[in-house]
Amino acid sequence: MTKAIINGKLVNDGIVAPKTIIITNDIITDILPPDVLINDANIELINATGLHVFPGIIDDQVHFREPGLTHKGEIYTEAKAAIAGGITSFMEMPNTNPATLTQELLQQKMDRAAQVSLANYSFFMGASNDNLDEILATDIKNVCGIKIFMGSSTGNMLVDNDEVLSKIFKQAKTIIATHCEDEATVKRNLQHAIATFGDAIPVSQHPIIRSAEACYASSSKAVALAKKYDTRLHILHISSAKEVDLFTTEPLTTKRITAEACIHHLWFDDTDYTTKGNFIKWNPAIKTIHDKTAIWQGLYNGNIDVIATDHAPHTLHEKQQPYLQAPSGGPLVQHALQAMLQKHSEGKISLEMIAQKMCHNMADLFQIIKRGYLRKGYYADLTLVNLNKPYTVTPQNILSKCGWSPFTDYTFKASVIYTFVNGNMVYNNGTITEKSKGKALTFNR
Repeated sequence: MTKAIINGKLVNDGIVAPKTIIITNDIITDILPPDVLINDANIELINATGLHVFPGIIDDQVHFREPGLTHKGEIYTEAKAAIAGGITSFMEMPNTNPATLTQELLQQKMDRAAQVSLANYSFFMGASNDNLDEILATDIKNVCGIKIFMGSSTGNMLVDNDEVLSKIFKQAKTIIATHCEDEATVKRNLQHAIATFGDAIPVSQHPIIRSAEACYASSSKAVALAKKYDTRLHILHISSAKEVDLFTTEPLTTKRITAEACIHHLWFDDTDYTTKGNFIKWNPAIKTIHDKTAIWQGLYNGNIDVIATDHAPHTLHEKQQPYLQAPSGGPLVQHALQAMLQKHSEGKISLEMIAQKMCHNMADLFQIIKRGYLRKGYYADLTLVNLNKPYTVTPQNILSKCGWSPFTDYTFKASVIYTFVNGNMVYNNGTITEKSKGKALTFNR
């Protein structure tokens, strides 16, 4: 089946321009000038008048909670929320239950996604203090990377043995993605908070407990290891001004050490804890306005290469508990693109940079085959948005299983209208189409 998306403005390769996109089966087979008429009755016409056409958004950091934590989310439910937000491909983290610390468990996730995911998918292989052989067995052409928690996580996933860290950094054959918070610093800060507040620690203490110093101590250690062993390192969710300076502004194509910013660190700051409370409790913590401003500047300058979500749903009940009991994380895949389009409407970011940081650079950084751009011969992953159609987030239209969002009751100026995954329209202006499944991402390594 051939489709033609007509009358839309493509946001691609640093240009916003009207084009016609021809899709045959799962591939973009041509991109034509807008004045070329499509007269073939066998071609399905999709009118994108008034819409901007992005490459499908790629998210390199999600926690979809399956297996073992499916009361919070599932691959099916969270991938459905993702496509409603224009995210066509995701890379999921290993801190499930059981944690993804063996090749067998990694394959089980891949098999499950093949059965249920409406979006394209890959999964990180997890690291622990005692699974080096499993890490080194990872198929680098079919797995997005290795994830190391250099800070607290669930189960057996904190890698705090320096000898093991050195071996992983030295021997890894593919990209290492790290969560960087120094565990000793966090524990020391937490004990001080408990001594001061007892059990009634206010959530405003979160960025003090999980401080900028804790982040920098761990991030700088990861950078030093990567430089020592020439490791391909990607540091996730940068949250402090000091960390931004760890990264160079050279072109992405020549970088060995890269960095990610997340939606919540670009949108919120510590003044929002008063109204949002635990609903913006993430690790690493949302910090000061100064830190948020520095992260934005890092995006502009090129220190920070990609924008992602760290989508990490918990139930509403879990998040409504007191600070010490409430888990960190929240759902973001459904509203990440809308949040960045809102910042575009405020003059904070161009459409071209949104495509660069959420599509192009994601594909280039992970060396994903034939995704992340609107190009002839690439997979037909597309996201069509209306910049002038307001969208209010309500419990009724939230598709993540947890049923809440830090953006609940917020009205965005833009809406996602259509999402295509591998040439199939899987989201149509509020309606999910479940006639096709996503594909496993592959990597040119």
